[in-house]
Amino acid sequence: MPLVYRHVDVFSQIPFGGNSLPVFVDADGLTAAQMLRITAELRHFEAIFLQATDRPDTVRARIFDLFEELPFAGHPVIGAAAVLHERSATGGTKYWQFVLASRTVQVRTEVTDGGYTGWLDQGAPEFLGTVDERDRIARAFNLDANDLAPHLPLEVVSTGLRYLIVPIQAGALGKARITHDITELLHGYHAQFAVLLDESAVEIRHWNNDGATEDVATGSAAGTIGAYRLRHGLIRGGDTFILNQGRFTGRPSELSVQAEGSADRVESVSVGGNVAFVGYGVIESLP
Repeated sequence: MPLVYRHVDVFSQIPFGGNSLPVFVDADGLTAAQMLRITAELRHFEAIFLQATDRPDTVRARIFDLFEELPFAGHPVIGAAAVLHERSATGGTKYWQFVLASRTVQVRTEVTDGGYTGWLDQGAPEFLGTVDERDRIARAFNLDANDLAPHLPLEVVSTGLRYLIVPIQAGALGKARITHDITELLHGYHAQFAVLLDESAVEIRHWNNDGATEDVATGSAAGTIGAYRLRHGLIRGGDTFILNQGRFTGRPSELSVQAEGSADRVESVSVGGNVAFVGYGVIESLP
């Protein structure tokens, strides 16, 4: 049978903005190897594959990037929830449960004039330690130590994926690069990925660890940024802020982030944004 997918752009009000995503709503029977091959063939940053359960508001979901299966990711879940809302042919507000490899998350979707919005509850964050090797981290991103923000720590934070948050000085984002694979470096700090934060502009950049591909809008990283900003007194509990990303890829994106709690106890983080619908695709031959 042909395998149909919905093409959406997440964290954008209009098509061809934000972070593109293929959503495979009926992925029953596919193996992990097939899902990975399909994701690599389509060349989106990530793809999500859904399987129905006995509850109409709950799906099992598997997420892949170009290299491996991910236990969690933000923009695929938000985009998939909007597709489910569209398929339901109902308006108003709906809630969805996504059963992922590592946990179950909830998404709230709403119909807008231009499409849909989604809010993903990423739950309580984990703060996994600070990193003191500022010179080494700066070099990993083609920066000097004085490009790092002196008043903010380098810290590993997780809301499902472990990110090393690297705060940098205003204007330093533009010259940042990854020229050598940083996977082993990050593993030494018990991190999986890294994200650069320009606090003055509330803007981030994130790449695959080999630096070959820059992400447009990273929902999982946005959750860690919300937790980090609340922990270090940069926002108050309950505040919602816009996190900017994608400017350097030519696809400027806006991610809405809200962290609940206090600096001493960050209780939860939610990430949301618009979802624009681009089109459909059909896979006629399976790997």
